[in-house]
Amino acid sequence: MTRLMRRLAGEGGFYAAVITLVSFAAFPFYWMLITTFKTDGDLYNLKSNPYWFNAAPTLEHLKYLFEDTLFLQWLWNSALIGLCVVAITILVAVPAGYSLARMPGRAGENLGIGIFLTYLVPPTLLFLPLSRLVSDLGLQDSLWSLVVVYPTFTIPFCTWLLMGFFKSIPREIEEAAIVDGCTVVGAFAKTVLPLSLPAILTVIIFAFTLTMQEFVYALTFISSSDEKPVTLGVATDLIRGDIFYWGELMAAALIASVPVAIAYNLFLDRFISGITGGAVK
Repeated sequence: MTRLMRRLAGEGGFYAAVITLVSFAAFPFYWMLITTFKTDGDLYNLKSNPYWFNAAPTLEHLKYLFEDTLFLQWLWNSALIGLCVVAITILVAVPAGYSLARMPGRAGENLGIGIFLTYLVPPTLLFLPLSRLVSDLGLQDSLWSLVVVYPTFTIPFCTWLLMGFFKSIPREIEEAAIVDGCTVVGAFAKTVLPLSLPAILTVIIFAFTLTMQEFVYALTFISSSDEKPVTLGVATDLIRGDIFYWGELMAAALIASVPVAIAYNLFLDRFISGITGGAVK
């Protein structure tokens, strides 16, 4: 009986902890959802219950967001920037990570750590020299300036991440492919890349998420509303002085964040495999 009570208590504590963590993680989405459909009177009435609807839900915030702002343009700009940055990151980080992983001795590891340290440099220190680069390229006030700038922090991190994963793949697999007649590049493409799909998917998700949440560079290099990504457009066009359009802000945040959250959950197993693959070594 005592053993049964202990087991039930342990399971009850486990499920209580899971429910607490899930509620904590889901609460921001719930708050954004109810704020999106609340009327202004319900939002600003201090006597109303803030956790539920005290008046009939409304679609006015969504209507204003889609009809009176450039929200769809901001979403398109963010998606275009993210796709371009992901493509550049993959093209550079995959061969760089593989080269560092196969470099003999500790030189590759030390160089990889040095590359990763560049990712830790704050954007507030880099936007001044990068602004000179953007000016020289003639990309001022253009979303393409962000396509040029964002790989400066996605490539170092993703290279370091891929380097750890490539180290966990035995060299013997490539050597066997070369013995069978493949070139070095062919062995890499036919043996290493298929095994590296979880890590590459992880890099894609990370790079896209980093571009979606970046704000400092976007604020520095872009001022035209039709060129802004969603993070900048929402923060600058829906906050005017001391006026916060809370319904529209929460609607925009919800729409922009839900696809990323769904992507993380759909590919969770591959994501965990990619992020922990380099731990084998």
